[in-house]
Amino acid sequence: MTRIIGIDLGTTNSALAVAGDDEPARTLGITQVVGPGEIAERPTLPSFLLLPSDTEVAPAQLQLPWSGPLRYAVGTFARERGAELPHRLVSSAKSWLCNTSIDRTAQVLPFRGAQRELDEAMAGGERVSPVNASARYLAHLRAAWDDAHPDSPADEQEVLVTVPASFDPVARELTVVAAREAGFEKITLLEEPQAAFYAYLAATGDAWRKELHPGDVVLVCDVGGGTTDFSLIEVADEGGSLALERIAVGDHILLGGDNMDLALSAIVQRSLEGKTLDALQQRALVHAARRAKEQLLSADAPASVPISILGRGSKLIGGTIKTEVTREQAESLLVDGFFPVVGANTKAERRRAAGLREMGLPYAHDPAVTRHLAEFIGRFGKMPTAVLFNGGVMKAEKLRARVVELLRTWAGHDVKVLGGADLDLAVALGAAHYGAVRRGKGVRIRGGTARAYYIGIESAMPAIPGFAPPLKALCVAPQGLEEGSTVELPDDELGLVVGETSAFRFFAAATRKDDAAGALVDADEEGIVELDPVEKLVEAEGERKPGDLVPVKLEAHVTEVGTLELWCVARDGGNRWKLEYSVRERE
Repeated sequence: MTRIIGIDLGTTNSALAVAGDDEPARTLGITQVVGPGEIAERPTLPSFLLLPSDTEVAPAQLQLPWSGPLRYAVGTFARERGAELPHRLVSSAKSWLCNTSIDRTAQVLPFRGAQRELDEAMAGGERVSPVNASARYLAHLRAAWDDAHPDSPADEQEVLVTVPASFDPVARELTVVAAREAGFEKITLLEEPQAAFYAYLAATGDAWRKELHPGDVVLVCDVGGGTTDFSLIEVADEGGSLALERIAVGDHILLGGDNMDLALSAIVQRSLEGKTLDALQQRALVHAARRAKEQLLSADAPASVPISILGRGSKLIGGTIKTEVTREQAESLLVDGFFPVVGANTKAERRRAAGLREMGLPYAHDPAVTRHLAEFIGRFGKMPTAVLFNGGVMKAEKLRARVVELLRTWAGHDVKVLGGADLDLAVALGAAHYGAVRRGKGVRIRGGTARAYYIGIESAMPAIPGFAPPLKALCVAPQGLEEGSTVELPDDELGLVVGETSAFRFFAAATRKDDAAGALVDADEEGIVELDPVEKLVEAEGERKPGDLVPVKLEAHVTEVGTLELWCVARDGGNRWKLEYSVRERE
């Protein structure tokens, strides 16, 4: 029997766990470069990719037990040396993976943006795509496993990779592409909040049945390095047995530890008394602020943490800028700035975007996690009775206490705090445990697709000057459709244009659980949001000519991997065409 490998492909840290039929889930140490020419195991693999020149770091110093000299490094050394070489460092690749404003297969990282002064420093350096950066983290995890288990190679095991619950089909498909590039031919995707809950189930055994009762609603509050992810899981009574169902998933909110690092670096820069930092030094400061944040929010936090920023040019050492950030500063900024006290009816603030903006990460406009949380709970109308924390940011006791305080105030009653695994390792552990659950070794959370998905159908009507034809949204995959399911949609009179490149418009909704497969609704109805369109050339085969309109019926399929496929089936049975999310953005 194959073993089960659980992979948490995190924004800031990635982790690896294993389980088997008679082997409970446990995490594995990950061999990596931790210093020049120094190899060691660490509990996690920091999700950082360093792409130095030979003069900055010799390839021989990056050699791993399973490789020769390398021109890049991932993990601990990449993170630490990258703070001194920020123009060679790729971070937050997972956030870039879901950035719809760029071509995510293009070599855009390390990101330069509008900082033209970085051109000279970055000249000649390697750049990679968000997909390739993610693939390198996954390839390292696969190689580390293979090195430690030569008789059980990873590609012969059952592999589960986690993604944010709020990842849209494009980002999910890109994760699969990255996994294949890394050598994983077959994987299954699992949502991170569900993985965290599976880790809780694994840690508590049957005790969870005494801790939770029918009618309980558990909030999984997952704030990691790049994203904030909320999910609600409801406990139900089915014939005397407890059942679990994921009933709500929040929006994709690009808000997490990265935002806090930027905020802390701004506080530090303000204290430099007129000293100006160039673009490289500003990037180095952000990485220094990240390390300071991790220390200042830890259980045994020091009163302050020193920060040093190297000088430039001939004043490399003598021009070093030194300052410090205190625990009081960090707590005031991070607790009150990112987790302020707000009312239950609060909604996240939104501001009008500038007409021109840098093609960087689309961070949330409102940095207050608690405002996003209040809006999420209000939207779904289910007040939690318990909370399970996940994500590196939520390791800070003061941040957890603030969330619990607000939940209890909003609910008007006690809200239980569920204990789980180490917040850095829970997702990987939960993924491995879920693999065992799929083999019948535990209770499964019902959930399926986190949203309902729709395709735009253009009405056939005479042209009217100044008005586009009305657009309807056809539900092709209802919310909660389980993996491996296929839905044959009603035989509407639909036609597919062949032999020409056409644009297909897709929509999604997280709050329309009553829309069944085949439901036809107005595309501008409340709760429906438009996703990236897909441009596809549907080949004209056989006797069909370009521009022909082929009568078709639709089939939707949610794969075991967790991605959505939509098929157009010719009514005469002659052809089938798959409409899938392209891994490339439109030109």
